[in-house]
Amino acid sequence: METINVIYVEPGKLARTIEIKDELSEMQNLVGGLIEEYMPFADDVAIICNDEGKMNGMPLNRAIYLEDGQMADIIAGPFFIAYAPVESEKFLSMPKELEEKYTEKFRQPEQFFKTPAGIRAVKYEPETGPERRQEAR
Repeated sequence: METINVIYVEPGKLARTIEIKDELSEMQNLVGGLIEEYMPFADDVAIICNDEGKMNGMPLNRAIYLEDGQMADIIAGPFFIAYAPVESEKFLSMPKELEEKYTEKFRQPEQFFKTPAGIRAVKYEPETGPERRQEAR
């Protein structure tokens, strides 16, 4: 079975690169249900998320921002980012430069707050295990 490298983004965790089997059941397992392809960026990358994440009440994960910094959408539940050039009929491994760009873009988890001006997102460092806390001392 062929594998591809993707960026995996879970609520409350740092984004990371993982290797997955290039098959539908593996992709559905990663996002917790039916997949939806979402391509909000100029680069040939696709966000693959749960098609019913918001309707099913999955935890809010990361916001998608327009070029002017305005929040365009919030993805609920875990998702992954794959290389998806128009000429390809399937998802491919992320090229190194795009992997670095999108890992950094989605690296930190976000918390969401309702304000009088609308929904606001704040990035934060996730909790670390006891071994990492001791290293920080």
